[in-house]
Amino acid sequence: MKLRKPVTLVLLLASSACGLTNGAEAPQSASRSSAPASSAPASAPATASATAPATAALAESRSTLTPDLKVEVTGLNRIGGAHLAVQVRLTNTGESDSISWTGQLGDQTRPLGQIRWASGIGVLDTAARSWILPYQPTGSPCLCSDQDRDKLPYSLDPGQSVDLYAMLPAPAGSPTTATVVTPVGPPMPDVPISDDPPVTPPGVTLPDPGAEQVTTLARRIVTPSESTDLSEETADDGKDLSISLSSDVLFAVNRATLTPKARAVLARAAKLVDASPGDTVKVEGHADSSGTDAINDPLSARRAQAVRKALSALVTRDGVTYQARGFGSRQPLYDNGTDEGRRRNRRVTVTFAKPEPAPAATQPSAQPSGRPAEGLTGSTTADGQPFKLEVTGLRRLPDGLGLLTYRVKNEGGAEAWYNELHRAKDWMSFKYQAATAVTLTDERGKRRYLPGRLQVPAENGGVDAYCACTDVSGVRLSSEKFGPGQEREFWGLFELPAAAGELTVEIADFGPLRVPLP
Repeated sequence: MKLRKPVTLVLLLASSACGLTNGAEAPQSASRSSAPASSAPASAPATASATAPATAALAESRSTLTPDLKVEVTGLNRIGGAHLAVQVRLTNTGESDSISWTGQLGDQTRPLGQIRWASGIGVLDTAARSWILPYQPTGSPCLCSDQDRDKLPYSLDPGQSVDLYAMLPAPAGSPTTATVVTPVGPPMPDVPISDDPPVTPPGVTLPDPGAEQVTTLARRIVTPSESTDLSEETADDGKDLSISLSSDVLFAVNRATLTPKARAVLARAAKLVDASPGDTVKVEGHADSSGTDAINDPLSARRAQAVRKALSALVTRDGVTYQARGFGSRQPLYDNGTDEGRRRNRRVTVTFAKPEPAPAATQPSAQPSGRPAEGLTGSTTADGQPFKLEVTGLRRLPDGLGLLTYRVKNEGGAEAWYNELHRAKDWMSFKYQAATAVTLTDERGKRRYLPGRLQVPAENGGVDAYCACTDVSGVRLSSEKFGPGQEREFWGLFELPAAAGELTVEIADFGPLRVPLP
């Protein structure tokens, strides 16, 4: 293992599990060196060779934007139980065009200035519901490969490869495998984690995370779902469960008296509170932007009190404390400029500690064996060209998460834009455009699952939401442009129901597909 500074593995992240669980970005204390490891030059230029690299790949993916760019994980090593060294090799497998890699590898959830860092390389900590990114040292956005400092090529010619690295916190619980993520293409699950020292290619020197003060960057993953009757929607961040109950179901217009239907909606929430390990339940009333604060504020407060009173009567366990408050229209979740957004903003949200998952009941799959492959395809048209959809995978990840992958292909003879992937009903809830127009529906459970969200603290004190799915903004803006015969692969991270044998997958306007779920 080669390191830029002698390795004194200070266990600065001995409590990293707690830090990741909270999703905080906190400085970690460590002994400082006279020169930050992130700014020290590598001992020699990193590998950029037209010959086939010798290191075997542990997993691979392809870029959605430029499918000729292959991404391979060549090393995933836990250091001192606290840190993780991720090594990635990029290869231009094309035959004619050069490919710029720096913009594609950049993490868009943090300010970067110049786009030159491999700052988007990370892993999922599914137990903590966190998306772990490279450390941020003082004076640099990322403890990772730097195209300028490490004298790496800006673009890769056909057949050329480049070796990159990122240093980040190790996932909690010492798992034996991890899902490696990059902004380039679909995540790569089940990559084995080694406790052996990293083996680096010639010219690549890994920095020591214990040599200076660094900041941990972990994005909280929130997985939303909603009942198919639209009476409530739930957001799960791995720590707390927030159930937004539709005010249109709970109350008559401009009233704070619960309707007869409200009891059935509140009964489900009460069962979850009964199963919760926490002793505090927050009940918060919200309104849309219609009306004035003089109307919305007291109405939302009265509605919160009505739900608190009814919920406390339905919860059977003792020792639960309720906190009720109204926020008027000051905390919208969706765009108030649409009828759908205003409907979803009219809500009473009940938040409490997430219950422990119940053992999955054994159910026979509704999916018959031997389903023909053509059952996982759909078709539509865009710009007058025929487009084909193929679902390539729906797999379970640890701790209730799941990964959907699918391909979209222009089967026509002319270039065309397919812009429907980002036109979800709640697309304005995200910081940037992404492939959010995807839902997974459990028909038996009467529940619909939406793409996961990465929560990032905003400068104004709020929280920005980024989709845990394929990005189609910024440098990846042309991901929705397809040449004749061109095919691109997309992905999304979702909560998955424990007992379902199949789900109905709806992607943009391709129509519903019944997809088996292992």
